[in-house]
Amino acid sequence: MTGGTQEDRVTRYDIVIRGGEIHNGSGRPGRVGDVAIRDGLIVALDQVEGRGVEEIDAAGCIVTPGFIDVHTHYDGQAMWENTLAPSSNHGVTTVVMGNCGVGFAPCRPDQHDMLVELMEGVEDVPEIVMTTGLPWNWETFPDYLDALDRRQLDIDVAAQLPHSAVRVYVMGKRGAGREAPTSDDLKQMRAITAEAIRSGAIGVSTSRNILHRTKAGEMAPSLFSDKDELLALAEGLRDAGAGVFQMIPQVTGNAAEEFALMRCIAETSGRPLAFSLLQMQTGDPGAWQQSLALLADAVADGVTMRAQVFPRPVGFLYGLDLSFHYFTLHPSYKAIAHLPLTDRVAALRDPDMRARLIAEQPSSSNEVELALCKQFKYAFPMGDPPNYAPDAADQIARRAAGLGLSVPEYALDLLVGDEGRAIFFLPGANYRDGNLDAARTMARDPNTVLGLGDGGAHYGMICDASYPTSYLQSWVRDAPPATAIPLPEAIRSLAWEPALSVGLEDRGRLELGHRADVNVIDLKALRLHAPTTAHDLPAGGRRLRQRADGYVATVAGGVVTYRNGEHTGALPGRLVRGARSAP
Repeated sequence: MTGGTQEDRVTRYDIVIRGGEIHNGSGRPGRVGDVAIRDGLIVALDQVEGRGVEEIDAAGCIVTPGFIDVHTHYDGQAMWENTLAPSSNHGVTTVVMGNCGVGFAPCRPDQHDMLVELMEGVEDVPEIVMTTGLPWNWETFPDYLDALDRRQLDIDVAAQLPHSAVRVYVMGKRGAGREAPTSDDLKQMRAITAEAIRSGAIGVSTSRNILHRTKAGEMAPSLFSDKDELLALAEGLRDAGAGVFQMIPQVTGNAAEEFALMRCIAETSGRPLAFSLLQMQTGDPGAWQQSLALLADAVADGVTMRAQVFPRPVGFLYGLDLSFHYFTLHPSYKAIAHLPLTDRVAALRDPDMRARLIAEQPSSSNEVELALCKQFKYAFPMGDPPNYAPDAADQIARRAAGLGLSVPEYALDLLVGDEGRAIFFLPGANYRDGNLDAARTMARDPNTVLGLGDGGAHYGMICDASYPTSYLQSWVRDAPPATAIPLPEAIRSLAWEPALSVGLEDRGRLELGHRADVNVIDLKALRLHAPTTAHDLPAGGRRLRQRADGYVATVAGGVVTYRNGEHTGALPGRLVRGARSAP
């Protein structure tokens, strides 16, 4: 018998990415070469002689690991649809959800409404979307993971156990009412945490942020939990010998005292702890710097802790077709809020309606919502492309004064612009009078990890899951040479560092044997578009979407999932159960 044709003897791969500048995620300089993929893994690098069933021309492009966002809220979206956008539109191939102590498991059948109300308030997911979209085919957290395991998605997901859900599950209405737990309650919380980790949860999460409230203004169950309750969760991690502890600390108060509590949790659990860190607009302007200094001391002492930071201002978005704007809580606007957008625009142009709205005051039992509406005057026109570092002179209140108008008068003129589709941006954190130095400093600190994209939540108020694109565009490609972040460092920050922080060491690097999650990006063509609204959630619910140009291809699990920003229909994404060691 003959040995077959020469073509038969050529090594075959599923995909070969040719001639791109490979940035492997280590932080080392890129090199031009090829990447070969077979059976979902990277199997050859540099000069690949064989052929791929699919060949991708990456000449002139950068080739990177798939990005990882460790702070999202796709807990519901992963159950009612197969694409985890906006994250998957921006090169993200793995997300970690269940952050901030909120989620949908564990949950008894008579507690569904409590968790829905909490998610509606804290994460701005409409009630009708959840009641229509959630199958509730689980009770315990292992049940929830099993339900996730049956899903087919465009990217991988890892889930965390949410503290507020645990509290309600164990204590019922006592937990929702933030009563102190009994010793038996604490034992149950500890056991539930260990059980969740052993069944595949990546960690446990909690929130101490006073802004986290239900739609009615009630504070989240986890807020103000005593130290012994938080340590019960930490002990559950210790019992399981795995998992991470994610926490949003108090955004006001003494930074040193809050950090001491977090350090105690990390030391008790013996597991990594990650906490959200922002430069707040109010309060102590140096609190973030104090937290970074305390973090450096803890790491030097051998305590595994990281701060999750955001590389641009955290942005609240306003508009007639979004959750909030200046008049959302005015009585006359509430009377027309149910109307189609075109009818509301017509109503707001009516002189009598305008006069009523200008004379009225907002009304709500939720003080956080009241504050959000009043802060509209500090927002900026969004623009396209979006400007995340606006000039302080363009603030709505300052523009109104310059035109000789009151804020309500000017707000009405702005809101009916573009037939009611105009969007306005309020830098909620990491921004002081146009200065983003704090965001840049936090992003480059050796003890921080990029995250806080919040994908899957804040459907009508925040669209921050696009940060990988803006980071590469604004901080790397377009920044002045003196302040530009080197491309290899930026890729490491988007891929390998977040992977390490949650123990997913099988991804985030372009190395032999690693999971084949890959982006091919035309960096010169990279362009982030302004957010837009779509009414495509369950029951016609509204959400913000944000597209980008420049993503030539995204590969997840060895399958091309996006070409030129368009979904191919492939759904290789699955639940990731627990930590993964490096190959």
